[in-house]
Amino acid sequence: MPNSPQSFPTSLGCKEVVCIDCNRVLDSCRDKDCFENVEVFLTEFGEEIINNTTSVRIKNAELVHCDIYTECVQFNRGFYQITIRFFVKITIEACVCIGKSQEIEGIAVCEKKVVLYGSEGNVKIYKSDMDAPFCGCRGGKFSTNDPTVVVEAVDPVALACSVKEECKECCCCCCSVDDIPSSVCAAVSGSLCPHRGDRKLYVTIGFFTVVRIERPGQYLVQATEYSVPDKECVVADESNPCAVFNKMSFPINEFNPPSFTRKNCGCDLK
Repeated sequence: MPNSPQSFPTSLGCKEVVCIDCNRVLDSCRDKDCFENVEVFLTEFGEEIINNTTSVRIKNAELVHCDIYTECVQFNRGFYQITIRFFVKITIEACVCIGKSQEIEGIAVCEKKVVLYGSEGNVKIYKSDMDAPFCGCRGGKFSTNDPTVVVEAVDPVALACSVKEECKECCCCCCSVDDIPSSVCAAVSGSLCPHRGDRKLYVTIGFFTVVRIERPGQYLVQATEYSVPDKECVVADESNPCAVFNKMSFPINEFNPPSFTRKNCGCDLK
């Protein structure tokens, strides 16, 4: 049953204008990127398998980390160039001999750049620290109103993989093994190593991303009284789990995927 909130009864029942402090989205964009022939960093075991395999198949691609770098655009005040570096864990199934295969893991690094408007500001912000003693200096946390970049992305789509001795048109790697964060290296089994053999593993992956740039500010909005939900909390009954299950709503949306619809395209399907 949908959660339909209801307002507290009041004598006035009207809206009021209140001031809130929040982040304002100044600019945003969405993108669909296809990174072709991206080199995959492997472990020593993975390098050995790639140098002796006859065929490879990509099984999974998982986004494990993302680094964001922001810098001002010269001669264009208020705009920022955003460099986004994705670290993707790649799982490959390699054929080592007839009828046998071996799974190996590696890290692929993809990088993209966008330019968004983030406005200007040089304000220093101090906020009280509840854990610190009450003091004018020690009781405050320092920050600025510099813009904040938010990147939303799903796990990339694994499109293709191949093993090549030399690839002139391959995606130039934006970093080396030493530049990969330790948290990313820990996502694979074994230690990543620089490329040593004659053959390299390349993958092609697709990304769907949304990037937005935010800046803190104070805004006047219309607000009503606090509203409470009319749905009661469900308490789990370990002695009768079927009773709890029977109270759950049927997930109709899971069995009714959205269909393709044409919206104001000005043409008909043939």
